[in-house]
Amino acid sequence: MSDALVIRGGRPLQGTLPISGAKNAALPQMAAALLSDKPLTLLNLPHLSDVATMATLLAEHGVELELAQEGGASHLTLTAARVRSTVASYDLVRRMRASILVLGPLLARTGSAKVAMPGGCTIGARPIDLHLKGLRQLGATVELRDGFIDASAPHGLTGARIVLPIVSVGATETLMMAASLARGQTLLINAAREPEVQDLARCLVAMGAEISGIGTDTLVITGKPRLGAARHRVIVDRVEAGTYAIAAAITGGRLHLTGARRDDLPAFLQVLEDVGVEVGEDSDGILVGASNRRLTGVDLMTEPFPGFPTDLQAQMMALMAVADGASMITETIFENRFMHVPELCRLGANITVHNASAHVRGVMGLSGAPVMATDLRASAGLVVAGLAASGETIIHGADHLDRGYERLTEKLSRCGADIERMRLS
Repeated sequence: MSDALVIRGGRPLQGTLPISGAKNAALPQMAAALLSDKPLTLLNLPHLSDVATMATLLAEHGVELELAQEGGASHLTLTAARVRSTVASYDLVRRMRASILVLGPLLARTGSAKVAMPGGCTIGARPIDLHLKGLRQLGATVELRDGFIDASAPHGLTGARIVLPIVSVGATETLMMAASLARGQTLLINAAREPEVQDLARCLVAMGAEISGIGTDTLVITGKPRLGAARHRVIVDRVEAGTYAIAAAITGGRLHLTGARRDDLPAFLQVLEDVGVEVGEDSDGILVGASNRRLTGVDLMTEPFPGFPTDLQAQMMALMAVADGASMITETIFENRFMHVPELCRLGANITVHNASAHVRGVMGLSGAPVMATDLRASAGLVVAGLAASGETIIHGADHLDRGYERLTEKLSRCGADIERMRLS
C-alpha cells in the first residue's frame, strides 16, 4: 500500500506559512550525539520519516532518546552515555543514505565503526570515497568487505591536512565530526559552505569543539579529548522555504514564509527575481508573490552553496515550464536528477533533456494527470506543478514527501490549496 496526493490546481496560495527545521541540518546533528557521553538537546527538530529513521539507528547504537514539549514546540534529547554497538546495519542504511553520518562519530568516539555500504540512489551514485580517504588521512584503517565499511583507529585519530578534490557536504560533515575528537589540529580545505554544514559546526562548538572558519571553504578543527552537553536550535529548512516560494509564484499567489532567511538562499532568490517574482524580507521571514503577468524563463545551473541548490532544481523546472520563452537548466551535482521530466511532460510541459541539461520551453498552462514521484525533490516538483495545473493531478508515491516536508498537505491547505492525501490499496 502507498499514499497518493490529489491536487485540484489553479488556486492562488495566500497567507502565512511557517517553515520547519531543516532535515539536512538535523540528521548530522543527531549523529553528532555519538561524540559525547553527555546529553545533546536539539530544538526545532522536524517531524519527518528520515528523522525517525536516524533515531532508530542511534537507538541501536545505544543512544537514549527523550522527546519533550516546551512552549508548544518539541525538542529531542539524545544521550550516548554508553555506545552499545558500533555496527550500522544494512536494513537501516539502505532506507536512508544519511545513515553514513554515524561513521565518523563512532570511529572517533570508540575507535571502531562498521557501517553498511549505502549503495546507489535514484538521483545518482553519490560515492563516499572522499569520506573514506579523509578518515584514512586522520589515521584510520578503512577496509571494504562483505558489503560493509570496516574502520578502526584503536589508538585514536590524529589531525591532518585534508584537501577535498570536490566540494562534498557529506564528506565535510563526516570529517568535521571525526576531527572534533582527534589529537591535534585538522585543516579541512575546500570544505562545503552550505548553511546546514555551518549549523553542524555551531552545534559541535556548543558541545565544546573548537572550530574556526565556519562559513568559509577552510575549516580548522582543534581536537578535544571529549565533548560535553549542549542545547542547539536547528536552522529552518531553506529547501522547504524555496519550494513554497515557487508554489506561491506558480499559482500567482503571495506567501509570507516565516522563519526563512534570505542569506540561506542567495542564488535561488536572485533567480526568482530574474524570473519576475516579487521577493521581500521582514523581521519574521521572506515574502514572495507573483502578479497576474506572465513570468519569464531564465537559464540556471545547480552549484554548491552559495550557488543554486540542486534540491530546488525540480521545483524550479516546474515554474519554468509555465514561464514565457525558453530556459536551460543544467544539473552539475547529481548525474541522474531529471527523473521528474517525463512526469512533468505528462502534465503538458515541453522539456527536452540532453546529457546534464534540460531545455524547457514555456507553455500557456499545465493540465492535471496521474504522475509518479521517484524521489523526495521530484515529488516536490510535481506538487508545485499540480498546484498550477488545471483539473486534477494525482501524485503516486507521495510517501517520498514524508522524508523532507513536515505537514505539507496541512500547510498548503491552510493557504488555499485544494490538496488531500489518500491511501491506495
